[in-house]
Amino acid sequence: MSGRSTRRRALKNITIDPYLKLDYERTMRILVIGKGGREHAIVRSLSFSPKVEQLHAIPGSDGMRAQALCHDVESTDFEAIYKVVKKNGIELVIIGPEIEIALGLADFLIERKVLVFSPGKEAAKLEASKIFCKEFLQAANIPTAKSEIVKTVSECMEKCSQFTPPYVLKADGLAAGKGVFICKDKDELQKNAEDIFDKKTLGSAGNSALLEQCLKGWELSYLIITNGMDYRPLPLAQDHKRLLDNDQGPNTGGMGVVAPLRIDLELEDVIHNQILKPTVEQLSKNNLHYRGVLYVGIMVTEEGPKVLEFNVRFGDPEAQVIMPLLDGDWVDVFKSAAMGELLDMNWKPINSCCVVLAAPGYPDNSQKGVIIEGHLNSESPSSYFLHAGTSLNKDKEWLTHGGRVLNAIGLGSDLKESIQIAYNQASKVSWEGMQMRKDIGQKILKVQ
Repeated sequence: MSGRSTRRRALKNITIDPYLKLDYERTMRILVIGKGGREHAIVRSLSFSPKVEQLHAIPGSDGMRAQALCHDVESTDFEAIYKVVKKNGIELVIIGPEIEIALGLADFLIERKVLVFSPGKEAAKLEASKIFCKEFLQAANIPTAKSEIVKTVSECMEKCSQFTPPYVLKADGLAAGKGVFICKDKDELQKNAEDIFDKKTLGSAGNSALLEQCLKGWELSYLIITNGMDYRPLPLAQDHKRLLDNDQGPNTGGMGVVAPLRIDLELEDVIHNQILKPTVEQLSKNNLHYRGVLYVGIMVTEEGPKVLEFNVRFGDPEAQVIMPLLDGDWVDVFKSAAMGELLDMNWKPINSCCVVLAAPGYPDNSQKGVIIEGHLNSESPSSYFLHAGTSLNKDKEWLTHGGRVLNAIGLGSDLKESIQIAYNQASKVSWEGMQMRKDIGQKILKVQ
């Protein structure tokens, strides 16, 4: 990779933190917070950089140990994390998961003069609170679905008359990707409302919820890197949320994704002018500290693109297909954004595909401890596994240790080739009850 492929671009009115200097030649000690497939994708990409002196992860995973020094520290124990930072001379922290961001880890570290790639706690409400997000969208006049706030089953059923089925019910708080319910009729809506409000299946995340009009169209994931005043787009990706082929079954955290997704230039302009630019302007207007990735979930409807949700970090598994596309060094990208600058980024002329291999029982009751058979360490320049939820036992056998267990990654000269390579990689492992969609990327192939 050429160092020239990622160019420094200073922005007006950006204040660089006075205790740091932007030096693109010096090596760094970097810490990645998290343990899933998204964080393994970040760790793997950073491991190839000549600018990384040491690479650490908290807590990391057995699958990351070949590329990073993993510390047995709870990622929500801020004081313990700071001790690791000080002891190891960490100069940049990249926070992967939403929980740590929502709890304010970035604020905690920044107050202690640590460089952090992540938004602050207040900005994290864009993901941590569906109601906050909706009010933000409305204040910025950004297209989104009609909605009502509901706090009880009776209130939900009363207000559903304002909407047409299917109904969308979103728990207000973070629910590990399980807080959105698409209900085909009133009976299903009532059942889910009872689960949220009466049975408290989502805990405090379901103290209140949004009842939304279901948007019809096709979905895309638009990720940007922003400093809260300007932004740089990342390659478009298309996630596959449902568990089963043909978008059937329950919603999940994502069963596969392809990138880059190429869309009509006119649609691209509308997304930038009506969604992305107003979003960043509203971040600045609200004085929200944001130096990281903003994930914008968009539904392209007959009326135009509308925002479904915000995530305040890399999507998972979107990160897995975006990271290998950069024609440059992610260290430069992360470091500059954390300091308030943004880089122009160039992208390789290739496609990427991620196929998620899930545990039996996922997403509701994932089984841990199932032995993984096959060639887990098999990889090539165009295919490899990322560990999303695995562990090693005392006999050095790989076991399932999460809902989404492995990500099979394929890189190709076009979309079809990347999909074929990803599925070929996926075929190298198996376990009892393994779940895998077989139609990742097929909808896009049909319209190309």
